[in-house]
Amino acid sequence: MERAQAVELRTLRQEFPVLQRETSPGVRLVYLDSAATSQKPRRVIEAMSQFYEQHNANIHRGVHRLAEEATAAFEAARQLVAEFIGAASAREIVFTRNTTESINLVAASWGRANLQAGDLVLLTEMEHHSNLVPWQMLAAERGLRLEFVPLSADLRLDQEAYARLLEQQPKLIAFTHMSNVLGTINPVSEMTRQAHAAGALVLVDAAQSVPHLPVNVTDLGVDFLAFSAHKMCGPTGIGVLYGRRELLEAMPPFLGGGEMIKRVHLRDFKANEVPHKFEAGTPAIAEAIGLGEAVGFLSEVGMSAVEQHGQRLIALAMERLEEVPGVTVHGPAAEHKGPVAAFTFQGAHPHDIAQVLDSRGIAVRAGHHCAMPLHEKLGLPATTRASFYLYNTEQEIDQLIEGLYQVKEIFG
Repeated sequence: MERAQAVELRTLRQEFPVLQRETSPGVRLVYLDSAATSQKPRRVIEAMSQFYEQHNANIHRGVHRLAEEATAAFEAARQLVAEFIGAASAREIVFTRNTTESINLVAASWGRANLQAGDLVLLTEMEHHSNLVPWQMLAAERGLRLEFVPLSADLRLDQEAYARLLEQQPKLIAFTHMSNVLGTINPVSEMTRQAHAAGALVLVDAAQSVPHLPVNVTDLGVDFLAFSAHKMCGPTGIGVLYGRRELLEAMPPFLGGGEMIKRVHLRDFKANEVPHKFEAGTPAIAEAIGLGEAVGFLSEVGMSAVEQHGQRLIALAMERLEEVPGVTVHGPAAEHKGPVAAFTFQGAHPHDIAQVLDSRGIAVRAGHHCAMPLHEKLGLPATTRASFYLYNTEQEIDQLIEGLYQVKEIFG
């Protein structure tokens, strides 16, 4: 059965137009940068194009045919997203620009309404800047305390330290489901259970996990969960914040203007119902439709199949990378991580590695990957990151390794 799924996933490459291009004559693109942004299947591109060609109108306020069609498609996408992540209601799905904005929304709205000077927000040492800076800003504004769950020797979260930090009674725990550098998959369900027992709410950065793993917010028990469309075969410019409905209803609006109101007078206003009170102004309508199509695409493939394919690829990649003299892969063992391999190469800077690989049509990421504190923890200025998705193949891992041997020849 697994072999059949792997074959089926390989055939999906034909659905991604960009994967058919050559970066130079005779050099086919090998795209290994999906942790930064995924490629888009043809049906997502066509769904957005069809909206603009046949149904383009603003939503919720018009009574003409196009406006009603656009509104129906937009809200249908919201329902698809809710079902995809197991939310109890589509009203628990707020459309934002990206994961970053989703986290900022919680910090600015829930945080300002509920956190006071001296309150503790608990983060971790492996967070993306998007789940650090909003809390640093709020801490500076409100006099909050920030503490960080440290990493264990195997580059997973130190669960004993986490339990000790919970004794300090944090008001909120915000952490990543899957590290965008280490690939570490954190035990969200168990950490959430412990957090709730300690009286804290939980926000999960799921930017990397929702594209790669079956994620059900009801089963996980989280209070907030944030992710982006563009990392899961959808378009850029739209993200999702899931929030438990009773929390969203109690939170004040994030932005003011059109759409987020029910009534406006010269001196006051009444906010709209959730989720609309958090979606000020004209939203990313075509992008929401593209996200809905991406969710349909991933649902048809099956997230369990996507997860299994990713596990096979990262296990093979780790094995092959460790064969290359001078290469060090940073992160836990393959069984504890998603399809992300960040590595260093003795004698070669990550940017030089990326350039050599690019000359062979291989796209990887080089830098700190918006996780500078994590790199400081590891004592590294930067890493090279190869990240895999449902359209990647074992042959492309072979090409990556061949490219690294060329790096070794160049830089000795």
